[in-house]
Amino acid sequence: MPPQYAYQRVAEDLIKRIQSGEFPPGARLPSRAELCEQYEVSSFVADRVFLILKMQGLTESLPGAGVYVKESAPGQ
Repeated sequence: MPPQYAYQRVAEDLIKRIQSGEFPPGARLPSRAELCEQYEVSSFVADRVFLILKMQGLTESLPGAGVYVKESAPGQ
């Protein structure tokens, strides 16, 4: 299997965590800084992860408040 980009690895992990219920609908996801620390990635990677989750309809951003799992997230 070919190696994954860091953003793919982090996004897949967060998707699994959302689908498992670790981050239920309405839950706040870790901040950009927290993702960078937890996964040892750059802020660019963290931003890309948030974009992927949003494009998949899993999250919504609230300016100044963070990124949250959508109430009607696919797979929930």
